[in-house]
Amino acid sequence: MAKTFKGRLLQNLTTALELPADVVLNLPRITITGNAQLLMENHKGIISYEPERIRIRTENGEAVITGSNLKIDSLFAGEIRVTGHIDGIEFLC
Repeated sequence: MAKTFKGRLLQNLTTALELPADVVLNLPRITITGNAQLLMENHKGIISYEPERIRIRTENGEAVITGSNLKIDSLFAGEIRVTGHIDGIEFLC
């Protein structure tokens, strides 16, 4: 319950002070170029990796990228770049 209270408090402060939510709340920032490239910042690691599905851990759960010929082009502590034919992104809590 404390984490929920803390999360709500941070979210209210973010809104009140007009701060970027991805920075304050450590939310993932995703940039998609067409359906061929995805860049995710603020990730917490890879859960599973297959050419048709990549699961990535985030602060609030996981992001599932689906498509075909998916490939991790680069992986850094706070950034991951995925290329291939991206069909969808789903967030699971």
